[in-house]
Amino acid sequence: MIQDTAGENEKKSKRLRWLKRSGIAVFLFFLLKGLAWLALGAAVWMGIIAKD
Repeated sequence: MIQDTAGENEKKSKRLRWLKRSGIAVFLFFLLKGLAWLALGAAVWMGIIAKD
């Protein structure tokens, strides 16, 4: 019974580690995507890139 609990705890900790890693990756993806859109908007506003 103690071994089952230890095995379950190990599965939970692996799952939590995986969720943290994927959460960080998703956060960084959307951060970079948002910064790219802001840079594009700034470039259009400053006339570096044509609007059409």
